[in-house]
Amino acid sequence: MIKNKRFFIVYILIIIVGLYINLHADISVPTNKPLHEFPLMNHGWKMISQSTFTEGELNVLKPTDYMFRDYVGPDGRHVLLYIGYHGGGKGTGGIHSPKHCLPGSGWYKVVEKEMNLDVGNKKIDMMKAIYQKGEGRTLFLYWYQVKGKSLSDEYSLKLSEIVNSILYRRRDSAFIRISVPFETDEEKAFSSGIQFIRDFYPAIQEFLPQ
Repeated sequence: MIKNKRFFIVYILIIIVGLYINLHADISVPTNKPLHEFPLMNHGWKMISQSTFTEGELNVLKPTDYMFRDYVGPDGRHVLLYIGYHGGGKGTGGIHSPKHCLPGSGWYKVVEKEMNLDVGNKKIDMMKAIYQKGEGRTLFLYWYQVKGKSLSDEYSLKLSEIVNSILYRRRDSAFIRISVPFETDEEKAFSSGIQFIRDFYPAIQEFLPQ
């Protein structure tokens, strides 16, 4: 009798899970504005070029919308901004971690650590990393953003996506990466990257859904 009862409970749970999987569908959440409308100039920064991905790259990354630009600051330093937005819903791919993508592209990690940055009355949880390819080094400052909240690691990102899917039927997320190439002056590169984030963060918040 007890075995039959346990079997019945397991059977009911399987049915419930099956119904949830088949009936539950995440909605697709668009950006507040298309990313091609992102500011070309801001606080002395000026966009000088914009890159697009090949069809093969897009088939792998599967972003809903993205933007990859090169900005130059008042001091002449270049800062590259990438925003990849994944709106959830059918056909949208997940975010690819730079911890896997960069080494796969010939970069090797020099140093990496988590950090916080105060921007106005908000705090950004992000990752600071330096990678080297050949003789060149690049500083990367990046974070994931889900419903207006910044996340520095992939585990928090996956957990947020699962929770939001269950509670709100949303799996939308964004990857924001600031890249600053440098030769020897790491501190100056870091200062430029931080200033860029502080200057553009309000715009980033304006374009991405909360």
